[in-house]
Amino acid sequence: MEQLRLLLAIVLSFLVFIVFQFFFSDKGTERKPEPAKNVEQTQEAPAKDTVSMPEKKQDVEKWPAEQKEIVEDASREPRSISVDTPLYRVLITEKGAAVKSFVLKKYKEKVDEESASLEMISQEVDSGSVLMGFEQNSIQSLENRLFTADIAYDSMDVNSEKKEILFSYQSQDGIVVEKKYVFSPDSYVIGMTISVKNRSDSPIKDQLTLSLMNKAPKEQSGSGFEGPSAMIGKTIEEVKIKKLKEKNLFSGQVRWVANQDRYFISSLIPKTPDDATMRVDINEKGVMMNRYIPSEKTILPGHDQQFEYELFFGPKSIQILKGVGYDLARAVNFGWFDFLAKPCLWIMNQLYSFIPNYGVAIIILTIFTKIVLWPLGTKSYKSMNEMKRLQPLMTEIREKYKDDKKKMNEELMGLYKTYKINPLGGCLPMIVQIPVFFALYRMLYGAIELRHAPFFGWINDLSAPDRLFNFGISIPFMQPPYGIPVLTIIMGASMLLSQKMQPPVGDPAQAKIMMLMPVIFTVIFINFSSGLVLYWLVNNILSIAQQYYTQKKLAG
Repeated sequence: MEQLRLLLAIVLSFLVFIVFQFFFSDKGTERKPEPAKNVEQTQEAPAKDTVSMPEKKQDVEKWPAEQKEIVEDASREPRSISVDTPLYRVLITEKGAAVKSFVLKKYKEKVDEESASLEMISQEVDSGSVLMGFEQNSIQSLENRLFTADIAYDSMDVNSEKKEILFSYQSQDGIVVEKKYVFSPDSYVIGMTISVKNRSDSPIKDQLTLSLMNKAPKEQSGSGFEGPSAMIGKTIEEVKIKKLKEKNLFSGQVRWVANQDRYFISSLIPKTPDDATMRVDINEKGVMMNRYIPSEKTILPGHDQQFEYELFFGPKSIQILKGVGYDLARAVNFGWFDFLAKPCLWIMNQLYSFIPNYGVAIIILTIFTKIVLWPLGTKSYKSMNEMKRLQPLMTEIREKYKDDKKKMNEELMGLYKTYKINPLGGCLPMIVQIPVFFALYRMLYGAIELRHAPFFGWINDLSAPDRLFNFGISIPFMQPPYGIPVLTIIMGASMLLSQKMQPPVGDPAQAKIMMLMPVIFTVIFINFSSGLVLYWLVNNILSIAQQYYTQKKLAG
C-alpha cells in the first residue's frame, strides 16, 4: 500500500503527458483563415499529410473551382461589393453572389498591434463561400453564373440601421434566382433569403444546395475541435478530417451546419429546420466544402419558392452564440469535462467584468476552486502528517521483514489499521484535481476570451506559452517561439517545494522517482498556454500554504 502514492503520481504524470502528446503536439501555431484568392493563379499545393482525402470518388462536377468559366454577359466583369459594419467587412462578388472575403475588425491575425484584422476565408478558396447550386442541375454551375446587384456603388456602410443587397440571375429557360443579404450594424448574424421563381414552361424538381467553403484544417489529435460540424436533431456532429474516408454524409433534421477552427466559426442556419443532409468533401488542393443539401422541392411553372437562412461568421464566444439562438452555442464544446469547464469560463468572465485582466481572473478563479476543495485538502494533509509520524515504525517493519515482502505488507497494513490511517488519504487532492485540470486545460485552450489576452510584462497572450525573450534558435522539447518559460520554471520550483514537504517514501529508488516528478511536469508544461500554467502555479502555492498551515496547527 505504501507504493500507491508513488503509483498515483506516476499515473498522473503519464496522463498529463498523454494530454500533451494527444492534445497539444501539433498546436505550435493556430490555423487561421486567409483572404480569398483565385485557384487559377499559381498556388503552392498543400502538403500531402495536411489533410486526409476521402477514398471514394469525388463529385467533380460539384466543385466550383473545377468548373469552366461561365459568363453569359461578356460585356462586363462581375463586380465585388464591399459591406462595412462596426464588426466586420464582407466582400460579395456578383459571380455566384458568393462571399469572397470576411474580415473581423475586432480580432487580429497576430498578437502584435500592427497585425492586420483577421480574415475568415482562406486565400486558397477561389470560389468564395456560401455558394448556391442545384443538385439535379436545374441550372448548371449556378455558382459561376453572373448575378446583378441592385445597388449602383461598389461599397456600402452599415452603421445605424439594417441594410440589404439583392443579387439576381435569370437563366435562358426563364428561371430567376434571387439572393438577398441583410446586414445589421450590431450583429455578426447576416440574414439571407433565396428566391427561386419558375418562369419556365416546366416544373422544377430539385434541391437548392448551399456550401460553406474553406481551407481544410490539419488533422486534429484532440483538444479543441476544428473542422466541419452540424447540429442534426439534438446531436452535434463533429466531423474529423481523418474520418471522412469512412463517412462524409450526415442526414436528419439539420438545424445548422458550420466550419470551425480553434476560435472562430462560420455557420449556415436554416430558419426552418428541414430533413436534409450535410456532405463534406475535400479536393486535391485541400479545400473543404461543407454542403447543406435540403429535401427536394417542386416548383410549378409560374410559382415561386423562398428559402430563409441566417449566416454567422464570427467568434466562438458562448455569450455571442447564445444571442444567435438555434443552439449554435453548443458548437463550443470543451470535451468530457464540459460540465466543469463552462461554469469555470462563466465565473472567469464575471470576474473579468470587475477586474479587466484575465490573468487576475484566473488567479481569483484558482483561489475560489481552492476554497471549495479546502476541507478535502485539510483532511488529506492531516493524513499525510499522520503518515509522517509513523515513519519510524514503518522503517522498523521494513528493516525487520526486508526479505519477506508479503509479511512486510501485512505488518504495514496492520499498522495503518491500528492507527486508523488511510495510506491513500494524502492522494485525494491529486485525484480530485485531475478532472479540474482537464476541464481548465480545454477551457483555457479554447476560450476565445483568452486569445491575445495580456496578463503583465512579457505575457501578452494567455492562450500561448509564456516566453521571455526570443532566442531564435531551436530548444529541445520547446515549440516556437524559443525563449525562457518563466512561469513554467517557477511552477516546477513550486512543485519541488511541495514534494519536499510530503512524507518521504521508504524506498530510496522510489524517493528519487518522486523527486523527478516536478522535472517531468516542468518539461510537459513548457508548451502549455500561460493561462493554464498560471492556474497550476497559483494552485501549487495555495497548496503549499495550506499544507504548512495544517502541519503547524497539528504540531501545536
